[in-house]
Amino acid sequence: MYYLKLYGATLVAFLAIDMIWLGFVARGFYRRQLGFLLSDQPNWWAAIVFYLLFVVGILVFAVLPSVQVESLQKAIVLGGFFGLVTYATYDLTNLATVKNWPLLVTVVDMVWGTVLAASVSGLGFLAGRWLR
Repeated sequence: MYYLKLYGATLVAFLAIDMIWLGFVARGFYRRQLGFLLSDQPNWWAAIVFYLLFVVGILVFAVLPSVQVESLQKAIVLGGFFGLVTYATYDLTNLATVKNWPLLVTVVDMVWGTVLAASVSGLGFLAGRWLR
């Protein structure tokens, strides 16, 4: 039950932070940079699967190891690194293979992935300690 509660708390944190980013902060940026590639409607199934899997990754690679050693700093560092690597995988692959993929999107996304995963990992760590 602990793991389900921790997963739920971490998922809520992830969705809240990423929705603020996508819905308000960076919405115009992505439209300007990638409007030529964006569909009218997102593929919600793909988005849902991404969110569910990404949170599992944050838990496995950042939150749970950090809860075991009682280190918020470790959660933030491991989470940030996880976010950097995962977002870099997507963006650098696109930069290498998609015609006219903007370098600026790659840089912004990699920074965002790092900040997002570090923040969510820190919040997940705090939830993990509180739920114990």
